[in-house]
Amino acid sequence: MGLFKKNPFGHILWIKRFLIRFLGVLSHRRFRGFNELEIEGSDVLRNLPDQGVLFISNHQTYFADVVSMFHVFNAALSGRQDSIKNVGYLWNPKLNIYYVAAKETMTSGFLPKVFAYVGAITVERTPRAFYRYRSYISKYF
Repeated sequence: MGLFKKNPFGHILWIKRFLIRFLGVLSHRRFRGFNELEIEGSDVLRNLPDQGVLFISNHQTYFADVVSMFHVFNAALSGRQDSIKNVGYLWNPKLNIYYVAAKETMTSGFLPKVFAYVGAITVERTPRAFYRYRSYISKYF
């Protein structure tokens, strides 16, 4: 049953691992050569607990923040010191990394759906969802 092992969101883990590796190899040059990614504090990442850690990005723009965080977290956890040299750290990526994204963004095309499979926790930000939630709260509280 290990081949079809799933995460809490129903995503098959070997597919998620493959997508992280593939997208990581494709995006590595962007953060390593085209735009040099400056990293500090890899030792802090290695000393964090395995669960219950939340990182908040100031503003997420076209998934660059998320992809760079995947690179930095996996590089630091595989022993790299403030560097993402040698993309081999993606061979065994950490699979319990998730990020929050707007539901309407993550269903808009093929690439966002792939990014959603890698680890998106989607939230509805439409006014309809807000009013539905508000009426639910006022009904019970």
